[in-house]
Amino acid sequence: MLRDDINNAVKEAMKAKDERKLSTLRMVNSTIKNADIDARGSGKPPLSDGDILAVLQKMIKQRQEAVELYDKGGRAELAAQEREEIAVISAYLPKQMSEDDVKKAIADAIAETGAAGMKDMGKVIAVLRAKYAGQMDFGKASGLVKAALSA
Repeated sequence: MLRDDINNAVKEAMKAKDERKLSTLRMVNSTIKNADIDARGSGKPPLSDGDILAVLQKMIKQRQEAVELYDKGGRAELAAQEREEIAVISAYLPKQMSEDDVKKAIADAIAETGAAGMKDMGKVIAVLRAKYAGQMDFGKASGLVKAALSA
């Protein structure tokens, strides 16, 4: 389980005295625990591995936005710190699909759902999320789905 992998990595980072990795993994654990508490509050079970992957992707996206802001503001040391955190968090995500693979997956999902127009976009995205959680950027994928359905 992904949660166990992260906890084991925390222990390894402690032994190796790798402060950046340790603080990043502790932050990841904290974010996952908060998401678990939110899920419990709304009567849902603890996060599955797919849910945890979504949390990790959100964390990476937040750090990428911060890197852009720090670069614009001339804060190279803070941008470098965020990039290091992205590298640590990315290690727990599955390999990202290439754009060609994403386009093929979208075509397969459209065929599978029988989507005919924009009103079926939700069905296609739901199939993609179920099959490819953590493997593609759904922000970009939704644009590609929109283009495929409107063509």
